[in-house]
Amino acid sequence: MTAALEVREQDRLAVSPTELPDNTPDRGSGRRLLANALRMLAIDAVEAANSGHPGMPMGMADIAEALWRRHLRHNPTDPSWPDRDRFVLSNGHGSMLLYGLLHLTGYDLPMEELRRFRQLGSRTPGHPEYGVTPGVETTTGPLGQGLANAIGMVLAERLLGAEFNRPGHRIVDHRTFCFVGDGCLMEGISHEACSLAGTLGLEKLVIFYDDNGISIDGPVAGWFTDDTPQRFEAYGWRVIRQVDGHDAYALDAAIDEALTPCGKPTLICCRTVIGHGSPNRAGSAEAHGAPLGSAEVLATRAALGWSAPPFEIAEEVYAGWDARRRGATAQADWQARFGAYADAHPQAAAEFLRRMCGDLPESFASSADAWIGTVAAQAEAMATRKASQQAIGVLAGLLPELLGGSADLTGSTLTDWRGSGGRHLHYGVREFAMAAVMNGMALHGGFLPFGGTFLAFSDYARNGLRLSALMGLRVVHVFTHDGIGLGEDGPTHQPVEHAASLRLIPNLDVWRPCDALETAVAWRAAVERSNGPTALLLSRQSLPAQGTGRAGTDLARDVAHGGYVLADDGRPDVVLIATGSEVSIAMEARLLLANRGIAVRVVSMPCCEVFDRQDPSWRRAVLPDGIPRLAVEAGATGLWRATVGLAGDVVGLDRYGESAPAADLYRHFGITADLVADRAQRLCVPLS
Repeated sequence: MTAALEVREQDRLAVSPTELPDNTPDRGSGRRLLANALRMLAIDAVEAANSGHPGMPMGMADIAEALWRRHLRHNPTDPSWPDRDRFVLSNGHGSMLLYGLLHLTGYDLPMEELRRFRQLGSRTPGHPEYGVTPGVETTTGPLGQGLANAIGMVLAERLLGAEFNRPGHRIVDHRTFCFVGDGCLMEGISHEACSLAGTLGLEKLVIFYDDNGISIDGPVAGWFTDDTPQRFEAYGWRVIRQVDGHDAYALDAAIDEALTPCGKPTLICCRTVIGHGSPNRAGSAEAHGAPLGSAEVLATRAALGWSAPPFEIAEEVYAGWDARRRGATAQADWQARFGAYADAHPQAAAEFLRRMCGDLPESFASSADAWIGTVAAQAEAMATRKASQQAIGVLAGLLPELLGGSADLTGSTLTDWRGSGGRHLHYGVREFAMAAVMNGMALHGGFLPFGGTFLAFSDYARNGLRLSALMGLRVVHVFTHDGIGLGEDGPTHQPVEHAASLRLIPNLDVWRPCDALETAVAWRAAVERSNGPTALLLSRQSLPAQGTGRAGTDLARDVAHGGYVLADDGRPDVVLIATGSEVSIAMEARLLLANRGIAVRVVSMPCCEVFDRQDPSWRRAVLPDGIPRLAVEAGATGLWRATVGLAGDVVGLDRYGESAPAADLYRHFGITADLVADRAQRLCVPLS
């Protein structure tokens, strides 16, 4: 046995179920009864579903009791109260702990929903899901994501308070609490996010580390021997070490210390026993992710002194947990303070409510129309990343909630703007954390976050991006250097497959604009979209303006449909469909084909997802049946096959790139106007 493992075993034995001091009547037996209610609800729900994770809820029940009954400010009758404390269960596999808490404290989550744990259509899914269960602040399950979300929530609270609080009026003043396990801290996102939190000094963040020494494969000493307290101290956190996670009073003292201002986030290291209370499973991996089984459930009931049948809770237990009166009082106090704030600062109060509701200013539509009209009239050639920077500058003036930054690529992604002040964030080289932190800010409310990196690095951000799509969050991802056009950096940085892979994520709108106008329309669509995230795929190289000669308002209106007719030669013999930098290639090919007597329609398709949501009549008008189609995009061709059909063709790139100047690469890979014209002609008339 290694020394590290010996230490872990000694610590575990020190808090074994038979030796816990608060099992005695003078050491919080009433509080233990309330915690046991959480344990038994988790045990019974997992047993009824024959699926789930009972060990963590059993191990963290005492921590939950100490936090939720003594320190958490929340109102079960109004889960969206703006100044509530936020609670995030990052180790979301232990979802029954949260569902038990919500049910017992008075949220609209009846016992019947706990009986239906993990069943189709229930409000108690296997992992907590935002928008499904009242009181669930974020969707968790992929380990570490909830932790990073919590950091985003705290950052939003700080920035919102700095903007809206006034002397004598603190309307934004709450904390975020988060439960994490060994798995969350092993995931790399925890390093990125917690390093950033320490650097920023986010003191209103309190993390409870469930240090039970067990993960799915068994005792973690074989694969996780980090000195976690020292690690977090190195990040700049306050660390409260070796707290007995089954002693309610030790937990109270630790939380009191954590709430004392120190200019740092706090990690409370809680030594616990997974499956606490189970005579034969406690302290073992067997308690982690499977029902205890009927015999062990009976033994656990006896060990805990719990005589009630499954899913039955005594009235005195409900009374001990009920947080509705306390929550209503806390919210009423805030409401009175907000009323005084509104009297003193009516415009700021109205703006605060608008932003927390996620509404756009009343003047936004007309201002955006005027701006996009100007972009259309100027018809400037530029890189779409530069057009995006100009769009950010305009939108930041219209939307004070716009908040963004970059993963250490500000000068390349152009995600800064003049006069940004404290609204521009430097995330450092932390794409994984950036995506999840933005989700946390969006979930908190009051901000519309965006973040930038190279498209090739969207792989790092993908899990957070997927969760923003799952939750339907308004978040904008600015992905520049969108193809082989970035040139000499070579195949490691040339995102051949990334546009296609992002388009596979449900509820994510992927825009790849061809010029400044399409970029402006894409940004407007991202801002106006309230039910999901947007990815903007932008070029490094300069691109010519398209659609010149058409009325700007009409052209912008067409662009907003996601796909539209950019150029047409009457009744076409072939339709060329292109995105981004390849639209100009399609337009050149059109001229070559005209000289061959072939009429061409060029369709720009900046956003396939938006186009697919259009009325069928629009889609048929843009892509009429019976006319051969050829798609052009310098990337993976697979998804375009469905658009062009079996009789169509795709000019693209189904291999990795090369290191060379952009023009040389386009010629090398055959993505040129000449080749497009030849391939299109073959669709119409076989070449002799």
